[in-house]
Amino acid sequence: MAARYGARAAIGNRARSALAALAVTVMASCATPADAETLRLTALGDSLTQGYGLPQEEGFVPVLQAWLQDRGHDVTVTNAGVSGDTTAGGAARIDWTLADAPDAMIVALGGNDLLRGIDPASSRANLTAILDKTRAAGVPVLLAGLPAPGNYGPDFKRDFEAMYVDLATEYDAVLVPDFLGPIGEKATQGLSLTDLMQDDRIHPNALGVEQIVEAIGPQVEELLTRADQ
Repeated sequence: MAARYGARAAIGNRARSALAALAVTVMASCATPADAETLRLTALGDSLTQGYGLPQEEGFVPVLQAWLQDRGHDVTVTNAGVSGDTTAGGAARIDWTLADAPDAMIVALGGNDLLRGIDPASSRANLTAILDKTRAAGVPVLLAGLPAPGNYGPDFKRDFEAMYVDLATEYDAVLVPDFLGPIGEKATQGLSLTDLMQDDRIHPNALGVEQIVEAIGPQVEELLTRADQ
């Protein structure tokens, strides 16, 4: 009798242990998605980032966020684009931009420096100040540049375009040489840009934004990988 009772008790104990282990496994698998933190990506830029001339949902930031989320990334993208901003403006507001503790940052500045013909040495110094702050905060960066037109002379063009390459190397940033991507490619081929640009010929329309996001998206994914490490 005692032997049968002991056998039944042993079987019962093993069953309870198995159920407890199963419960722990189920709880762990259910907790993983809920406990995963949403990555916070901030886009620091000018009117190209801000979405000038477009309904809010058609601007660069919301379209990029939708693209990333459609590809399974748990991320929110904050719009820190200010229309008319220069690299100096970005440097002036980098501290309070970082105060929101982003996990990663896109720095897309320089277009208005180009429009104003600002000395590339000054633009480089401002971008350096921004990248010094992001490095100190441990925030990985995607640095997006623009090609310079030839009307300022070959030295200006060389120095302006080189600063993005040099700084991306120095600060180990993900580099996108031309933020406008496919629009820039069409321009170099001498093709019409009316299907991708607003009437001002400076800012992309909704279709242009979609193509920009498609082009820059993989590099943003690389940035998110760095942020998640």
